[in-house]
Amino acid sequence: MMEDDKDIACLENAYAHSLELLQKQSNPVLPESSILENTRSALLQNIPEHGRGIEQATNHLLQDLAPALNASSLSPNYYGFVVGGVTPAARVADNLVSTYDQNPSVHLPDQTVASNVEDKALRLLMDLLRFDEKEWSGVFSTGATASNVLGLACGREQIINERIKSCLGPDSEESVGSLGLLKACRLAGVEEIEILTTMAHSSLFKASSILGLGRACVHDVGKSDGYVTFDLQKLEQQLKSGHHNSASIVVVSCGEVNTGLFATHGIAEVQALRNLCDEYGAWLHVDGAFGLFARLLDGPPEFETVAQGARGLTLADSIGGDGHKLLNVPYDCGFFFCRHPGIAQQVFQNPNAAYLNTQNSATDPIQSPMNVGIENSRRFRGLPVYATLMAYGREGYADMLKRQIRFARAVAAHLFDHTDFELLPKDVFSNRASIDQSIFIIVLFKAKNKALNDTLVKRINASSKMYVSGTVWDHCPASRIAVSNWQVDPDCDLNVVRTVLENVLSEWSKECSKT
Repeated sequence: MMEDDKDIACLENAYAHSLELLQKQSNPVLPESSILENTRSALLQNIPEHGRGIEQATNHLLQDLAPALNASSLSPNYYGFVVGGVTPAARVADNLVSTYDQNPSVHLPDQTVASNVEDKALRLLMDLLRFDEKEWSGVFSTGATASNVLGLACGREQIINERIKSCLGPDSEESVGSLGLLKACRLAGVEEIEILTTMAHSSLFKASSILGLGRACVHDVGKSDGYVTFDLQKLEQQLKSGHHNSASIVVVSCGEVNTGLFATHGIAEVQALRNLCDEYGAWLHVDGAFGLFARLLDGPPEFETVAQGARGLTLADSIGGDGHKLLNVPYDCGFFFCRHPGIAQQVFQNPNAAYLNTQNSATDPIQSPMNVGIENSRRFRGLPVYATLMAYGREGYADMLKRQIRFARAVAAHLFDHTDFELLPKDVFSNRASIDQSIFIIVLFKAKNKALNDTLVKRINASSKMYVSGTVWDHCPASRIAVSNWQVDPDCDLNVVRTVLENVLSEWSKECSKT
């Protein structure tokens, strides 16, 4: 069915709506509650017996549904969930992705350059993050959660396979991927696979469940007073005690979700982790959802402490990250880097599917991404990544991150000095110097008044001027500002934060005076 003039007109209306949104000086971060209710009542209750046509469908989308979507990506003042934005170059590319609707997971070099573009986008991303592309392979994923699944799956494969070889001999080709987890573990004499980490993100527990390891296998080996920092002695004891009947994956939190703090603080610490992993046959994975981008920082002393948190990570076996965070490309996009590409293929290959074997020759370096990743068919995630890296380059992305950090530190300093708020963790950020050195892009805080603090997130977000995430810290409600949008303007946005917080305090004071 060919598109007719009416179809084209509907596309033009949709693009006009998008352009109007993009041209607005500011967008409310959340729709009003009345709009949400109206939209819910306008949703189709049943599939229509006879289609209503593209014109009516388009009007329904633009008039009824679109006003009830939040502007998380469009607004620089949306500080929830480490949601970045979409750079103009990435948006242009993503529109092309929708138009061409290609599946880049199958390498078809005689038909399309899609897989070539994805391969190049991954290598440009490695270059941006200072990884040697000759040592690493990669694949795009839906996000850091899927990348953690990839990392743990590869780790599970490697550590069990090595144990099987130690039992059956070095020539054994048995693997988890071929035998299954239970049979492979029995052959390897392994009763449990442990994941050893510090202040694990929820996605690690989810990945552990998906992979059949179990959420109970995640163990914290952090210092009792160091939050996300490894206790190397505790880690070694855990590795040593379970060495005979268990296998281990060590996971580095490169940017803890509530505080933004790093698990490591320089090459020496990562080298110590690497040495322990080598000694006890463990896999070293990095959850670098947003912290990995600290590798962009180079030079100014004001960023040195943060930069140290991402140094030495090339010593890991695998790394996962998010593109729809600090890379500011559209949902969904994550990435996975691995120093052992053969391991990924053992886990994710598509066997017995000759029609999917499309590699032209032994000299073709690109393999089908579906054989090293989860999906056989998916969106062309690499094109927006390629476009945005071309458009803004290393300098542009470094500038974005520096603005984000400076703004986060300005907000943290304002809260630190404020009589009604408390910056968290209190013992970490005990003076202005610690703020100026260690704040990355996350600002955690609470109201000193308990009754106000219990409703603080709701009151802030009700303003529709900014949005924060609610979380829990030290058994108390807390508010979290996550700065990740490319449009950040430190001076302008700080004024927004100050104004919203003062309005919240003013309204609270009025309510208290009435009672």
